[in-house]
Amino acid sequence: MQPPVLSPYQSLLAATPVVHRAVQVDGRTTHYWEYGPAVDAAGGSPPATVLAVHGFRGDHHGLESVAAQLVAGHPTGVRVVVPDLPGFGASDPLPTADLHAYVDWLDGFRAALGLDRDTVVLGHSFGSIVVAAAVAAGLDTRLLVLVNPIAAPALQGPRAIGTAVAIAYYRLGARLPRALGLALLRNRGIVRAMSIAMLKSTDPTVRRWVHDQHDRYFSAFANRTSVLEAFRTSVTSDVSQFADRIPVPVLMVAAERDDITAVPEQRALASRLRDAELVVVPGVGHLVHYETPEAAASAVLRRMQEPTPGAPGRGKRRSVPRRAPAPEGSSGRTAGRPPRTGGEPS
Repeated sequence: MQPPVLSPYQSLLAATPVVHRAVQVDGRTTHYWEYGPAVDAAGGSPPATVLAVHGFRGDHHGLESVAAQLVAGHPTGVRVVVPDLPGFGASDPLPTADLHAYVDWLDGFRAALGLDRDTVVLGHSFGSIVVAAAVAAGLDTRLLVLVNPIAAPALQGPRAIGTAVAIAYYRLGARLPRALGLALLRNRGIVRAMSIAMLKSTDPTVRRWVHDQHDRYFSAFANRTSVLEAFRTSVTSDVSQFADRIPVPVLMVAAERDDITAVPEQRALASRLRDAELVVVPGVGHLVHYETPEAAASAVLRRMQEPTPGAPGRGKRRSVPRRAPAPEGSSGRTAGRPPRTGGEPS
């Protein structure tokens, strides 16, 4: 493989402390990366912590830019913990990759690291399903962050046909002889087609880098069974299934041009959550973590600096829509609507 394409955020990443660690969770190894300082800048105490869970077929690399933006932007220091999901990247697979198993893994991983409710929990895409299900099952956190959340069922509505095609692809990859099945699932042309479909940026530097990221890391799954089961879990579950059982404050970072979950569906999910804020990033699709990590990190940092629930000066929030600043080169307009500024209903 050719040398990696340098990230547009390379200087920021190079300045971010990072440590690779591993921990046993229910007898299987989970690899994770810690970004940021070991102590805060105020007095040597442990820094604020964000636990971030990546999406389907990715690994920790996908959230590196968000992690670096969080570390750089926090006034006293923040530690961002990004594990490779079981069965992806360097982590061991689960015996069965269903949602219940992912929830148990996340609960065990958090316990193994000694993290508590002061830890902000973040999930991107499929990771949004995992963290939402975990919180609905009792995992406590001061703030749940859902980036490009899967807010509606993939097997219904306008995406049903595309989902059916994807299901057929993964089933065929599982049924073919092992070598042929893996070749199909890791086919560079198919991976590139997926990347092109999701990427909205017209910046050639960003496009080269994102495609290279997918070429390198989108096929780093443990085996065919793990990826097929994880895919099945991703298309048979969505965050809306757990909305009525999420008691904690939720920050949703959605995207104006997300082909997987459209903005009206994100608004519908936000309206069902007990305490939700919806931030819509204009001009970008399902790859907010690659194309506009600064917008996602800025929203998270703003919320982390607000008083925690129950603290003096913090009132209850009820589905407050915002628009994030437009990425460079974007008009920031929603089709058929005038632009809106942060803090105004969208």
